[in-house]
Amino acid sequence: MSAKIIKTLVKKEMLDVLRDKKTVIMMLVIPVILYPLIFIGAMQVVAMISSSMEAQNYRIVVDAEDDGAFSRMLAEKGQKDDGSKVPEAAGGRTEESNAGEEDADGETYTITLVDAGSITDYERALNDEEIDVYVSGAMQNGKMQYDIYYLSSATNSSYARNIVLDVFDEFKEELTEERIRAAGLDVHEILEPVLYENKDTASSEQSLGSIMGAVLPFMLIISLMMGTMYPAIDTTAGERERGTLETILTLPVTSRQLIISKFLTVALIGIISALLNIFSMGGLAFYMYRIMDMQTETQSFEIAKFLPAILVCMLVIFAFSLFVSAVTMCVTSFAKSYKEANNYITPLMLVIMLTGYIGFIPNIELTQTMAMIPVANICLLIKNMLIFKIDYAAIAVVLLSNVAYAVLAILFLSRIYDSETILFGDGKGGMQLFERRSNLQKGGVPTVSDVWFVVALTIVLILYAGSMLQLKFGLAGVFGTQLIILFIPLLVVIYTKRDLCLTYGFRKTGIKNFLGGIFLIAGFIPINLVISIGLISLFPDSAENVVTVFDELMGGNLLSVLFVIALAPAVCEEMMFRGVIFHAMKEKYRISTAIGIVAVLFGIYHMSLVKLIPTGLLGFVICYVAYRADSIYPAMLMHFLNNAFSVLISCCPEKMESVFPVLYQETLQVSDILLLLVIGLIFAGIGWAILRKSENKEHIENKMQKGIE
Repeated sequence: MSAKIIKTLVKKEMLDVLRDKKTVIMMLVIPVILYPLIFIGAMQVVAMISSSMEAQNYRIVVDAEDDGAFSRMLAEKGQKDDGSKVPEAAGGRTEESNAGEEDADGETYTITLVDAGSITDYERALNDEEIDVYVSGAMQNGKMQYDIYYLSSATNSSYARNIVLDVFDEFKEELTEERIRAAGLDVHEILEPVLYENKDTASSEQSLGSIMGAVLPFMLIISLMMGTMYPAIDTTAGERERGTLETILTLPVTSRQLIISKFLTVALIGIISALLNIFSMGGLAFYMYRIMDMQTETQSFEIAKFLPAILVCMLVIFAFSLFVSAVTMCVTSFAKSYKEANNYITPLMLVIMLTGYIGFIPNIELTQTMAMIPVANICLLIKNMLIFKIDYAAIAVVLLSNVAYAVLAILFLSRIYDSETILFGDGKGGMQLFERRSNLQKGGVPTVSDVWFVVALTIVLILYAGSMLQLKFGLAGVFGTQLIILFIPLLVVIYTKRDLCLTYGFRKTGIKNFLGGIFLIAGFIPINLVISIGLISLFPDSAENVVTVFDELMGGNLLSVLFVIALAPAVCEEMMFRGVIFHAMKEKYRISTAIGIVAVLFGIYHMSLVKLIPTGLLGFVICYVAYRADSIYPAMLMHFLNNAFSVLISCCPEKMESVFPVLYQETLQVSDILLLLVIGLIFAGIGWAILRKSENKEHIENKMQKGIE
């Protein structure tokens, strides 16, 4: 019965969406008509430019103190390339090339050598386009020095300058050969002491795939985003603005059935739009390939070799469409009107488009970490498939992660529709960042919508700006990344007039909360060590990359490393995760849910499959302490101690090994693992007990209001 209801609702939603002209245009007109028109138009423009360039008569002045050898070669260039008689120049001497046959390329441009005596001011002549190039030459230190003057803003002048440069290359080669012969030497032995030939081992399919691997994923992302954007807006904010949402809610359907039907409708339209775009772009790509004659005599193009890549692309389209549809609907559900939804969707589209450029960046591989990053994983996977680099584990991780993100977004969307406050659009859950600052009231914490925007923007900046800073500046680049984490949320908080102390948790707290946090982190470290060892054995490649990066950062002064690796994250990351994000989430969700969201985000932020679970658990423990203490200060201390311990292990191995020899063993025995777990549980239990006794009045009130599982 439920499936039948959903099917009926999907049919209804599909009919409603297809009545919208904008959706039909984005689905059909752009991929089917626009792309071929753009391609045909571009080909025509190129042909017109080429024809125009070939038909031109280029007027060149040579004013040089030589024997006229260069002028003669330039005249021969005109004879060689056009095979026609050079026209007379008005008022000046010209050198003509004799009539002959066209060259193999069929070029038909002409070269007119204008007498230098007829030009009194070459700059004026170039600016007035009376001449295209002026070449002057004089003897300096026994050598001829030539200066080439041209007008870069004029197309003819730039093209004529290229011709002159080609002649100069031939001229220099000819003079070199003459002088070698005059010295009685063998020209071939002197100029070509070694021989080499490029041998491209890539097949014609790989050559085409390398080109399409950068372009196709980006266009796929754009098409999916454009295909899902309008139906998502129409099924959420559009219905709210039209007043039809209340009518639908009166029907005998559950909110979950309604959400699933809307989601399936948006996802289906996105899939159709993406498929049409792929078929259109793919057809054009194969056509261009044939025109460019990329095939060789020994290699032939076989479309059957692309079948695995095509099948994976289909799966990717399905998975990514689910993700984009769910995320887009979550964003647009906060909007009260169609116009407001467009404002909300713009930042999301920019973030996704920016991430889609990762396919154009060389030397970025689809690692296990990258396979879990939305959008980026799709681009890199399609790129690898098109050049026949097949990694089934990476394919599975990419597909499953996108489906998982879509499920999480749907669960989040169900929470939105269960909330009447958000459902009927009073704007309390909306993005205050895009409202007029004068309309905002002071106080409170950022909304959940603002927080998601901050998270998305920060992650994108870390992926690109942060990565470049770390690669170029090392330890200083890591500190720059921490500043990004600190200032992006801070700017949003200041702009939206939020209460800094309330948002970040800057409150005094008792000594017991600090003591409890210290015992908890002391217990967490050995437990986390056991978990990390298990993950390293499962994912050795990912672990090796983490160790390599960490070792590179440990080469500096101990105090500098402690400041950047331990103190800076303890302040910057805590202000973002246990500050802005946690306090916004706990205003919206149950405490347990808010702590879980912060923990997951904290794990994802570290962008490593090996570190995902350990850092997620660390984020959970620290956030729990921040909640119990109703202050961010114990969380900062715990974060500092955890990172400082890792720094000391790497920078002071001799001293630390004497105290903790088990940490430096290549393999741990079962007894060692059990000992670490027992020690960890004892310290963690002591810390938990201390925190339980330190509950303050405000925490008890929050617990009663929000509840904790």
